[in-house]
Amino acid sequence: MIGSNSVYSPADHSLLPNPDLCITIEDGSPSPSSEQMVIETGEDLQLAIGENPDLEIDLENDCDGLLEMAGDFSGGEKCAMIPPATGMEFESYDDAYSYYNSYAREVGFAIRVKSSWTKRNSKEKRGAVLCCNCEGFKMVKEANSRRKETRTGCQAMIRLRLIQLDRWKVDQVKLDHNHSFDPERAHNSKSHKKNFGATKIKPQAPPPHVQVRTIKLYRSLAASAIDTPNSSGETSHDPLHSSRRLELRGGGFRVLQDFFFQIQLTNPNFLYLMDLGDDGSLRNVFWVDARARAAYSHFGDVLVFDTTCLSNTYELPLVAFVGINHHGDSILLGSALVSDQSCETYVWLLRAWLTCMLGRHPQTFVTEHCKAIQTAVSQVLPRAHHRLNLTHVLQSILESLVGLEDYESFRMALNSVVYGFLKVEEFEIAWEEMVVRFGLTNHETIRGLFQDRQLWAPVYLKDTFLAGALTFRLGNGAAPFIFSGYVHQQTSLREFLEGYEPFLDNKYKREALCDSESSKSIPELRTTHPYESQMAKVFTKEIFTRFQEEVSAMSSCFGITQVHSNGSASSYVVKEGEGEKVRDFEVIYETSAAAQVRCFCVCGGFSFNGYQCRHVLALLTHNGLEELPSHYILQRWRKDVNRLYVADFGSGRVDIMNPVQWYEHLHRRALQVVEQGMRSKEHCRVAWEAFKESLNKVHLVTDEPS
Repeated sequence: MIGSNSVYSPADHSLLPNPDLCITIEDGSPSPSSEQMVIETGEDLQLAIGENPDLEIDLENDCDGLLEMAGDFSGGEKCAMIPPATGMEFESYDDAYSYYNSYAREVGFAIRVKSSWTKRNSKEKRGAVLCCNCEGFKMVKEANSRRKETRTGCQAMIRLRLIQLDRWKVDQVKLDHNHSFDPERAHNSKSHKKNFGATKIKPQAPPPHVQVRTIKLYRSLAASAIDTPNSSGETSHDPLHSSRRLELRGGGFRVLQDFFFQIQLTNPNFLYLMDLGDDGSLRNVFWVDARARAAYSHFGDVLVFDTTCLSNTYELPLVAFVGINHHGDSILLGSALVSDQSCETYVWLLRAWLTCMLGRHPQTFVTEHCKAIQTAVSQVLPRAHHRLNLTHVLQSILESLVGLEDYESFRMALNSVVYGFLKVEEFEIAWEEMVVRFGLTNHETIRGLFQDRQLWAPVYLKDTFLAGALTFRLGNGAAPFIFSGYVHQQTSLREFLEGYEPFLDNKYKREALCDSESSKSIPELRTTHPYESQMAKVFTKEIFTRFQEEVSAMSSCFGITQVHSNGSASSYVVKEGEGEKVRDFEVIYETSAAAQVRCFCVCGGFSFNGYQCRHVLALLTHNGLEELPSHYILQRWRKDVNRLYVADFGSGRVDIMNPVQWYEHLHRRALQVVEQGMRSKEHCRVAWEAFKESLNKVHLVTDEPS
């Protein structure tokens, strides 16, 4: 899982969402300069990097050690545990001690606490050095005793520091010993009197030519995982086993691992994170590619948490993070395999995803109705507007009432109540009448969903931006599933992984084709209204088609009447429909001192869809506006925006003493040129010429003495 020439992109760790997320950044980078080393004081520890003291990055000197067994050390013993490495984190000091002690026991040496320090005027431990018990030498008076000499001046050690609350991090490691190992004597030592041992599970190393990068999550012990047999000697095939262990059929862990190694050869910024149990078993795994991380910077306003595979008992316990692009199409922003549907699992998964997105919360987070998910969202994404997928809600209601005698009448009534009312009071009265009419007052599903109605009923969501994510009407089939047509109930892990990259390629090609059609094609206009011709030049093809329907529907709006005025704000009623189906829509019209116009319609169309509704368009026309105000033209729907799918989360500041940051800065800029060069044959030619010219200039630079 680690390569010796890998590089980790520097990140602002102040954006990390939660101290409970244990992260180990595995890197084969050169050692930082002396100006970048850890500064140890009596009160605190801080890693100062360049001009930004808030930027905390631990660069490991020897990541190959994570894959090499203890046989590489002087004792020649084999160790089943992953050796310690800088960057490892633990939930407590005791966990860190337990891990190092277990590792030492497996290798064949004992440990002791060489030193520790506390915060000034406090007994709170802030750091410690754990060393081999052969460290140092006896003092002169001790050397004259009859006890056998055991000190050899061994340098093997780890240094721990408290970084956040109870989170402990390894910031220095020395693995080499200058003595042979004596497992029998070590096992009888003071540190091993209490058994801190771990299940012996050996990591599977990648081929030597593979150079990859990853971020891995640790609990208290760091170990790899394999398919684990049950008590009968057979591997359990239940993907959501009660022991919270992700069980994958037919060597699934090796298949998954090979997939990660292979994809990182062509996608070096691909990241994956693993959740490991204390016994080293794999519980959950999350992965995301560089393009998805970059796409999130453009479309991070609305995120859908797709758990279709879990709620429909698919063989594959697959979860997807889904966004909505500028064509209104779904895009994959992360994937995961989970061991169960507990709150703990969802908390880990959301934190893993949020960490890969550098702590950037979505504006709206849409999930299915699940108490465990709701609790996890409130803990990890407190700033996001949590909403329930309306299609899932309606489907769960109907599925729970399949045996209802008057089922079809109830389905029609449900559709009318959910979509037919504009005010909260009207909706709640109609819902109560429906429940009483069909004798569902004590129905558990109905009662539970009504309690959470503010998370899914459209009448409550008018201030929540949804980018068209919840516009699917009842009766339009199953809820949208991003892997539809690709993943089925019997799809195996191997089949899924074999089709993963082709699936993404098809998604990317579809987006590129839509980009081309939007930029080159001239939409056919249905009306002579200036709003339609204005947006035909701005919106992508699909979004313009949706907006065009609103413009066409303006013809059904009439009787615009001002009913109230209070300075710069006025209230209007816009009528829509004909005959007995005429409805009144209240629209607030405001003008600011800068002559900027703002409108708010009771239907909530702009929040739901990201473009204005027919009622506001009719009122703007009524008040003489010939163009739609610019603040109602969202950038996410524009076809003239150049979207580079190259992750650029950095501040742009480069530490001149840090070669790792040189690489990251140059690599990011080069990828942006590549992205531009893919636009056309001419763009490719210009990019190629620019690269050649740049290379020639670099060759002419004379190296200056250090």
